[in-house]
Amino acid sequence: MKILVTGGAGFIGSNVADAFINAGHEVAILDDLSSGTQENVNPKAKFYQMDIADPRIDGIFAEFKPQVVNHHAAQISVPLSVDKPREDAQINIMGWLNLLEAGQKHQVEKIIYVSSGGVVYGEPENLPAREDFPMQPASPYGISKYAGEMYLEFFARRTKMKYVTFRYSNVYGPRQVPHGEAGVVSIFIKALLEGIPPTINGDGSCVRDYVFVGDVVEANLKALTKGENIALNIGTNRPTDVNVLYETIKTVMQSDILAKHGPSRRGDLQANYLDAGLAGQVLGWEPRASLSEGIARTVEFFKNRQAEPGRTQGDKG
Repeated sequence: MKILVTGGAGFIGSNVADAFINAGHEVAILDDLSSGTQENVNPKAKFYQMDIADPRIDGIFAEFKPQVVNHHAAQISVPLSVDKPREDAQINIMGWLNLLEAGQKHQVEKIIYVSSGGVVYGEPENLPAREDFPMQPASPYGISKYAGEMYLEFFARRTKMKYVTFRYSNVYGPRQVPHGEAGVVSIFIKALLEGIPPTINGDGSCVRDYVFVGDVVEANLKALTKGENIALNIGTNRPTDVNVLYETIKTVMQSDILAKHGPSRRGDLQANYLDAGLAGQVLGWEPRASLSEGIARTVEFFKNRQAEPGRTQGDKG
């Protein structure tokens, strides 16, 4: 199968691209390297360095002729979307429309679209959030991801294109970038490896659903052949607040460093976690890694990177 992975040089997209290649598929990666890195690009993949909003995208579809588009490229910062909603929309809406139009023109068979279960439901009255909950995003980022879902449904109705939309919870694991609000697990790990007290935003009571990237990869593999025109939550159904998350990381790393507390972030929700039962029914998928198991594997990755020749503790790559 020929698969185009957008954002395939980034944290989640590169892990997914590797799995597709290991499963025997032909993969092309599209990434502008604004947040991803060249070293994450699998050498067996064809690589196109380009912004998803670039009109030259059509030429990539004409050349590679993907059967499947796996769309991970996105602007993912909630605070940035609050401060610069136009910039968020340019990537998450206009860039997405650019890809959809190219996919329609070149007869892509299936799209796996990554939305965000952490934002599209807003603050539900009851948790865990299910796919049939009302959409009430509270930030421009959430609005743009939900708009992306609606545009995908529209294009699917007009064509023979099939789709699966994934509403991820908070994904963590190897290759996660240790900066920005999306990378809290790697931020904490990196700080402890350097012997620095990390900062917890607010009082640490915000509840999230942390799912290991290896489990997310499995969902993407299954969606190549299962699921048709449906949105699925990808999470653990396990609520974890930031204080508990940090204590878990401390325990795994055998550290006694205490975290500091800073101001809360703009646009943050107080509580969100997902019911992924529908993904189990449709894909036969379920999360396997416990939080402590996933963190241990993530810590091992960062320790190995820290030990690589030529790397310093301050390296972000």
